[in-house]
Amino acid sequence: MQLTTQALMVQGTTSDAGKSVLAAGLCRVLARKGIKVAPFKSQNMALNSAVTKDGGEIGRAQAVQAQACCIEPTVHMNPVLLKPNTDIGAQVIVQGKALADMDAVGYHGYKKVVMGPVMESFGLLQSEFQTVIVEGAGSPAEINLRENDVANMGFAEKADIPVIIIADIDRGGVFAHLYGTLVLLSESEQARVKGFVINRFRGDIKLLESGLDWLEEKTGKPVLGVLPYLHGLMLEAEDAINVQQVEAAEQQMKVVVPVLTRVSNHTDFDPLRMHPQVNLQFVGKGELMPPADLIILPGTKSVRSDLAFLRQQGWDKQIARHVRLGGKLMGICGGYQMLGEHIADPHGIEGEAGESQALGYLQTATVLEPEKQLKQTTGQLQLPGQEPVAVRGYEIHAGVTQGVSADAPVQLVDGPDGQLGIDNQVFGTYLHGIFEQKEACGAILRWAGLEATQTPDFDLMREQGIDRVADTIEQYMDLAKLWPEWADKFITE
Repeated sequence: MQLTTQALMVQGTTSDAGKSVLAAGLCRVLARKGIKVAPFKSQNMALNSAVTKDGGEIGRAQAVQAQACCIEPTVHMNPVLLKPNTDIGAQVIVQGKALADMDAVGYHGYKKVVMGPVMESFGLLQSEFQTVIVEGAGSPAEINLRENDVANMGFAEKADIPVIIIADIDRGGVFAHLYGTLVLLSESEQARVKGFVINRFRGDIKLLESGLDWLEEKTGKPVLGVLPYLHGLMLEAEDAINVQQVEAAEQQMKVVVPVLTRVSNHTDFDPLRMHPQVNLQFVGKGELMPPADLIILPGTKSVRSDLAFLRQQGWDKQIARHVRLGGKLMGICGGYQMLGEHIADPHGIEGEAGESQALGYLQTATVLEPEKQLKQTTGQLQLPGQEPVAVRGYEIHAGVTQGVSADAPVQLVDGPDGQLGIDNQVFGTYLHGIFEQKEACGAILRWAGLEATQTPDFDLMREQGIDRVADTIEQYMDLAKLWPEWADKFITE
């Protein structure tokens, strides 16, 4: 089989096998070698999304991978994004714009149609870059999803590109995962698999060698690398909430975030996870909120239903007690909408049409409108008793919020944003990514009561995380087998 060398696809035996991280690392390796490379994921299902400069919406993992390539993300790097809004349905976003809400059965039938824009976007990237690193979704061995597949082998066959398969040995059963995945593929699909990668290995590689020999003998495919477990890796998760925190001698501020049923863009809290003075805790269904200095209500894809969920958990009463005792309360995006007086959805954008009484901490009211607000933006943040600091971020919301005053705490290039309430104890904003700038993060933590802030440079930490993955790949993978035409670039002294 003659395969194009203008792309390589990373597929996994399971979700969270390491596809996103491996793809990002390969992107950085190639970019450092002077090879013009771009990321691509035909179909992504995630509530963590990013906004491109031209106002399109893509999966956050592809934005991180674009950063690894040292290029700006575009909508063509993730032409189909599915954002779940119920257990059986999702908003379908095609080439950056919301198309429709579909249930799982409806979308399964629509996949044959969406392959058109998928291939268009992929072709545009191939025309501009020397190679494209493609990330699969879930597993290619999901038999029930094989028909009209656009995410894994269906796309690889259509695009005629080679594939590597990664598995997570930390889960256990790695040889069964790899061997079983391969034998469930068709003959043509098996032929395009160039080899395997084993991820998150701990221990002595000698204990693994007999298994590697067996796998290569049984499949005829090489093991291209065994990647070690990278403790403390700072790289944003595609969808699952990362609760790992940095070690700190003295964590001074307790921050609590309730996990809503459709929580979105929880990567907002990564800078707090990595802050040495912050103890960040996510609180899930059925759990009580522990004592905290600051409670932050996160974004959500279904704000009214998640507001009802918050009340079902009794969190509204726990939040009220927290505020009554002098604690600080913040909301981002959907969480900001919840802090107001009313949320109306007259068009049924996020579910059944109707109106909900919100928590009432801010004198705002929100109406969900059909046209989603998607933009990157910059401005200034000024909280009580502090000098203004620069801020940047992005907005993703259907809500239009009334009651924002001209002297709002966030002054963006396109207008004021957010509000303070309850004697400056409560703060809401639409701005995702607000904690990513050192100065803005420090200002919010000082507002919440942390006096001597020592905020790390999150942008630098993310860059170091990408480089750390790339360094590991260069050390432990046989890249010359993947790209023999560039073998001289992978020779190390």
